[in-house]
Amino acid sequence: MRLVWQFAAVAAVAFLGGQGVMAVQGNPWLTLAIGLLTAVVSVPVYRWVVRRTEHRPVTELAGKGAVTATGLGTLIGVAIFATVIVNIAFLGGYQVHGLGSVTGVAGLLGFMAAAAVTEELMWRGVLFRIVEQRTGTWIALALTGLLFGLAHLLNPHASLWGAIAIAIEAGGMLTAAYVATRSLWLPIGLHFGWNFAASAIFSTEVSGNDTAQGLLDATMPGPALLTGGEFGPEGSLYSIVFCVLATIVFMWLARRRGHLVPLRRRDGRGRATATLPR
Repeated sequence: MRLVWQFAAVAAVAFLGGQGVMAVQGNPWLTLAIGLLTAVVSVPVYRWVVRRTEHRPVTELAGKGAVTATGLGTLIGVAIFATVIVNIAFLGGYQVHGLGSVTGVAGLLGFMAAAAVTEELMWRGVLFRIVEQRTGTWIALALTGLLFGLAHLLNPHASLWGAIAIAIEAGGMLTAAYVATRSLWLPIGLHFGWNFAASAIFSTEVSGNDTAQGLLDATMPGPALLTGGEFGPEGSLYSIVFCVLATIVFMWLARRRGHLVPLRRRDGRGRATATLPR
């Protein structure tokens, strides 16, 4: 039941924030304010519900080092997405025609901040963390990554290929970032940096969603395997390659730091045994 209560609490904040953004659609400054408020409020809500249901310090959202880890994650997310775009542009799949909308950047900043924080709290903070305690790291990564990808089938312009790409990219890379650090701040920053770069800087679709125009006025001609088609660059083979490489690096760090949880085994009395990372 703790999974249900924790997921529902954060989902409620995300839902209310989403309704607020919908109500002010077209006003970038109100979108910025509501998005940032949603992101900020979801953190104490998560801490409160985890403390109430698990009776422990919420170390995965510790205040110490939060700004540094989130900032680092944001830089990594922007850098990886920019690398994807540069490679697509090299083959003629991304073309810039001029500047886009500066005010659009403000609204997208708020929207993407809310999405990054609430999704990471629900998917990595609640779902993956609790499933991992039962199944171990690798099985939990595969299961929750698959579910995360399938959830994106509800998005506009969604496709099975897009869902598979998200499962591999976000389900793998973001989860691995959490496992490597045992903190949600790095994956929150990574998630935000990727989405912010996609929408607010390079003005591309994000997981099939047509967002407001960002900093650049650009188009993406070319085959879907290169550009991602209507689903956006997350459906590009380049995104899969670079996100898989990042996943490998994070999982290597996790193993080196002793952060991997083994598959739970049963002792002679039928009790589950597993050593959880500190």
